[in-house]
Amino acid sequence: MNVPFWIWAATVGGLIALLVMDLVIVDRKPHEVTTGEAARWVTFYVAVAVLFGIGVWVLAGQGSGVEFFTGYITEYSLSVDNLFIFMVIMASFKVPAIHQHRVLLIGIVIALAMRSVFIAIGAWAIAQVVWIFFLFGAFLIFTAINMVRKKDEEDEYHENLVTRLTRKVFRVTDDYEGHHSIVKRDGKRYLTPMALVIVAIGSADLLFAVDSIPAIFGITQDAFLVFTANAFALMGLRQLYFLLGGLVNKLVYLSQGLAVILAFIGVKLVLHALHEYHVTPPWLEVGNWVSLGVIVVVLTVTTVASLAKSRRDERASL
Repeated sequence: MNVPFWIWAATVGGLIALLVMDLVIVDRKPHEVTTGEAARWVTFYVAVAVLFGIGVWVLAGQGSGVEFFTGYITEYSLSVDNLFIFMVIMASFKVPAIHQHRVLLIGIVIALAMRSVFIAIGAWAIAQVVWIFFLFGAFLIFTAINMVRKKDEEDEYHENLVTRLTRKVFRVTDDYEGHHSIVKRDGKRYLTPMALVIVAIGSADLLFAVDSIPAIFGITQDAFLVFTANAFALMGLRQLYFLLGGLVNKLVYLSQGLAVILAFIGVKLVLHALHEYHVTPPWLEVGNWVSLGVIVVVLTVTTVASLAKSRRDERASL
C-alpha cells in the first residue's frame, strides 16, 4: 500500500491529539481510575481503531483492511499478556494509584517511539532480502516453544539493565514528589521514583516488542499498517490495565494461546519465504482471512477455557 506523506502526517498528528486529550482529560486532576471510567476509555479506543480499520478497508481495499484488523488483534492480545508484568512493576515501585495512569501513558509513549525504530528497521530489512522471513519465522517458533515451557512468572520484579543504569547515572530521591519526575534539591537535580518506573515500563515494553514486531510483519509487510496497529494497541493498553485488574491472573491459558498464535505466524512466515523462492505451490500460502480466523478462534477458546478453569478452582477452594 503506497501511503502518501500527508496521510502519515495526518495519522501521527491524530494519534498525538488522542494522547494529549487523554492526558488533559484523565490526568488533569490525578485520581484513581475507576473500572467504569476505564471501560469507557477502552470502548472509545477500540471504537477509534475499528473506525480507522474501516477507513483503511474502504480506501485501500479489503486486503489491507483485513491485514490491519488481524495485526491490531494480534498486537492487542500480545499486550494483554504483558499487563501482568506492568502490575508487578507498579507494585514493586509502590506507585500511588492516582499516578499510575500518568506512568503508563508516558512509558507507553516512549515504547511507541522506540517501536517505531524497530518497525523502520524491519521494513527496510524485508525490502532488502527475502531470507529475513526465515529468520523472523524461526524466532517466533522458538519464542512460542519457550512460552509453552516457561514456568509461572515470578511475583518479584528484578530491574532490567536500562533501569539499573538510570539509577546509577542519576541521583534518585527515596520518596515520590507528587507526579514530578525531576526535582531540584540544594541546587541539584534529582530523579524521583516516578521517573524510574516510567523507564522500567518503557524498557519492559521494548523487550516485548522483540516478538510482537516480527509477529505483525508475518501478517502484513506494510510499514503503515504495522505502525498504526501497534499504536492503537498500545494506546488502548493503559485503560485495559485498569479495567482488567486481577482478571489478568485468571487468564491462565493466555500464554499457551499466544504461543499457538506465534507458532502459527512463524510457520506462515516460513511458508511465505519458501513461496518467494518458488519452492512451494501458491495454494500453500496462508491467506489473510485464514490468519484472522485462526487468531480469533485461538483467543476465544483460550479466554473461555481460562475463565472456566478459574471458576472451577474458585468453587473447589470453597
